Amino acid sequence: METTFSIQQVAELTGLSIDTLRYYERIKLLEPVSRAPSGHRQYRQRDLDWIGLLINLRETGMPLAEMHHFAELRRQGDATASERLGLLEHHQHALEQRMQKLEQHMAALQQKIAHKRAFLSQQNVAPFSTHASGEAEAKSTSPESDVSLNTQEEKEFLHGEN
Repeated sequence: METTFSIQQVAELTGLSIDTLRYYERIKLLEPVSRAPSGHRQYRQRDLDWIGLLINLRETGMPLAEMHHFAELRRQGDATASERLGLLEHHQHALEQRMQKLEQHMAALQQKIAHKRAFLSQQNVAPFSTHASGEAEAKSTSPESDVSLNTQEEKEFLHGEN
């Protein structure tokens, strides 16, 4: 007999809320889940595998409408395998482009951080440290080099200049 999972177990295993699982079933991202005589949902491993793919698609930025179209094609069977492959390849391409853009943003941020570290070291000021509260604080290495966030250099930093 195949192992079944309750909606609570699936929520714990997938990280999705019970409401999200019900919503996905209601909008037909999930096929109707079998029910126990008590009326409780009984998910099977194949349901968990499909939910895992849905999570992957959602976390990589696929819109719900596109996911819904993919689910519709899946329900139509092998005849739509080529179209589903096309959707996945299109999504992969869009994801690769987003990742490239993020890498460019990361490189720019790293360059700005290196520039600011160099500037602060010239000013004899230790870099900012972030406290558990999330507040940043400048640490001065000498009493004469107290630097405020209102300096012209910090204003330029905040506005992307330099």
